[in-house]
Amino acid sequence: MEDLVTIAKIAKTRGLRGELVADLLTDFPERFDNLKKVFAVKPSGETLELEIEKFWFQKARIILKFAGFDSIEAAENLRDCEVCVSEAEAVELEADEFFDWQLAECAVETIDGKILGKVSELMRTGGTEILVVKGAEKDYLIPFAETICVEVDIENKLIKIDAPEGLLEF
Repeated sequence: MEDLVTIAKIAKTRGLRGELVADLLTDFPERFDNLKKVFAVKPSGETLELEIEKFWFQKARIILKFAGFDSIEAAENLRDCEVCVSEAEAVELEADEFFDWQLAECAVETIDGKILGKVSELMRTGGTEILVVKGAEKDYLIPFAETICVEVDIENKLIKIDAPEGLLEF
């Protein structure tokens, strides 16, 4: 199976005709305009290929209707699934932009060579995103800003930071 990129996560069913409410996990909701097929990855790891019959946006979520899922009972089988596309179908980013999944598990070290840990999560705060770095002894919250994250090497899964005074003390 090719590598998949998660673009939404199914939260619950909606109505009686097999519609599903999903949380968007993409910065590019317009990508759904030309999307015909997606993969649903169940929490168990089982993967299904699904055809999008229709979709629309409601508030900050997307409502999805998949072909062959025509009842609330059928749709219930997709609850908690991740909605994914193949990595080849991922939106092309600028050179200094990254997908969350690319940053996950990157080692984080200071410019002095002190290893802090690995990225476990990217928190969206409405401003600068925050890297949650799980260290051996403690966790760190590192703003994902160019002035702090001075080198991001996705290929080698390494982020070098120039931490301002006090950032690592909490």
